[in-house]
Amino acid sequence: MIDLRSDTVTRPTAGMRAAIAAAAVGDEQMREDPSVNELQERAAVLLGQERALFLPTATMANQIALKLHSRPGDVLIAHEHSHILTYEFGGAAVHAGLLTVGLPGAAGRLTAAQVAAAAGSAQDVVDQQPAVLVLENTHNIAGGRVWPLDDLDAVVGAAHAGGLGVHMDGARLMNAAVALRVPAAVIGSRVDTVTLCLSKGLGCPLGAILAGPNDLIAAAWRQKFLFGGAMRQAGIIAAAALYALDHHVERLAVDHERARRLAEAWHAAGLPVELDRVETNFVQLDTSRLGLSQSETIATLREAGVALSPTLGDTHIRAVTHLDLDDADIDRAIDLAFEALRQHVHA
Repeated sequence: MIDLRSDTVTRPTAGMRAAIAAAAVGDEQMREDPSVNELQERAAVLLGQERALFLPTATMANQIALKLHSRPGDVLIAHEHSHILTYEFGGAAVHAGLLTVGLPGAAGRLTAAQVAAAAGSAQDVVDQQPAVLVLENTHNIAGGRVWPLDDLDAVVGAAHAGGLGVHMDGARLMNAAVALRVPAAVIGSRVDTVTLCLSKGLGCPLGAILAGPNDLIAAAWRQKFLFGGAMRQAGIIAAAALYALDHHVERLAVDHERARRLAEAWHAAGLPVELDRVETNFVQLDTSRLGLSQSETIATLREAGVALSPTLGDTHIRAVTHLDLDDADIDRAIDLAFEALRQHVHA
């Protein structure tokens, strides 16, 4: 099976497993784990922030960030298809007591005018107050789309002018940085807090980073305990992350090249690929143009030996390239998918 469902299916490489086995460890709750401490120091610099905190998951990191920027009853503003609204199980309401406003946007992005209008929506001091804007980079449901820096600056400026804190769900921030050919800090420093997931394109078994100013990350340490995210000898996982930062960042460009090759080959063969969405390691297909349902298309491809996953409502599926694949896998996926779907190409 060629598994293109997600870059979360990656398994630790031999080098990463060796780093895990050799990890220096200590009690992380006492802040005595040397590998965790090193990771946090490196991650803060990497993301252009003063301080960073190691956490088990990016969802936990996002949810803690919401609490740092708001009070119960405040308003969260985000793209209507953002991960924090669609895949985090109502956590903004459960954990932070937030109301949510999902705004429409192209390519997973909002405009400064939209943000300014939403930020100024409270009519009275007792109204629910917009408090935090969440931006996703790259944007999952939009197809791994990247925020251009000028657009990002405009939206962050509008949010700050309206009194909002800005959090970036940068689960795939390293993909964005590689696509833009800039250091990750060039992106991360533009927002107030930023999350980085370690278990997607970077290939770690688990883990995430939340980075921001000293005062907010100091407050986040308590939230880490409250969320059940404080660990003990977490250095075995932090060592995997340190290895990934040394060996798996620049190679993300290979994932992007393979996604582009996959997309162009499928498109040339007549499969309903939306080439304008392919900016990083995602390739989306519109199953409605095949005359098949989303589930039928996925089942047909899986029977042929290619695993894709659903996204964007009930008409799109996605292929996501990652480090567990090689060029031969991409070549086979190109051929197998076309053979499986060729009778539906002109449906």
